[in-house]
Amino acid sequence: MADTLVAPHEAEHDPHLRHHFANADQQLDSATLGMWTFLITEVLFFGGMFTAYVIYRSLYHDAFAATSMVMNVPLGGINTGVLICSSLSMALAVRAAQLGQRKAQIISLLLTMFFGVVFLGVKAYEYHEKYIEHLIPGPNFQFPEAPQYFHNAQILFFLYFAMTGMHAVHMIIGLGLLTFLLIGAYRSKYGPTYFTPVEMIGLYWHFVDVVWIFLFPLLYLIGHTK
Repeated sequence: MADTLVAPHEAEHDPHLRHHFANADQQLDSATLGMWTFLITEVLFFGGMFTAYVIYRSLYHDAFAATSMVMNVPLGGINTGVLICSSLSMALAVRAAQLGQRKAQIISLLLTMFFGVVFLGVKAYEYHEKYIEHLIPGPNFQFPEAPQYFHNAQILFFLYFAMTGMHAVHMIIGLGLLTFLLIGAYRSKYGPTYFTPVEMIGLYWHFVDVVWIFLFPLLYLIGHTK
């Protein structure tokens, strides 16, 4: 009888275990399922824009190819490399949390945030470049490189700003989440027995990186791969 009375309170030694979970593994599995469900909704969200892109590219292939010639491919390539590095540092942060390596976790999170800020800085420079060149769709839009595609080119640039803009918003949210993790890591909150937030936010960060891996060739390299 004594054993059965103690059983409901076995989890009390783990302050991170919520009362409705039997153990830490069940809590991690539930969090993982929730995160993947959320990421599926994100796939559907970006999928709508990718579908619009595919439709309009099939209709105005030559116009879309012409617009890629004014994209800053070197900067897009640099940003691709930056995000790949950020995924590596994020994976290292998750591993450090699992092993209870506080210092390594903090350094990895700071590196990931640095790469994220670099990416956004480069993207802001690109946006300013497009503004100076009057490539923002609207009354001031200009496209002297291929004037015959003046109207169709605006569709591509609208998709460019919509897709990369939403991606940038997700990056900014990710930086906020990484700040939350950094504070927790500084307070030694994560370790071998509790690293769920680090792993879940890591999945989110990797997803955002993967989205860019698709955006870069579609928006920047069309005309170079005709």
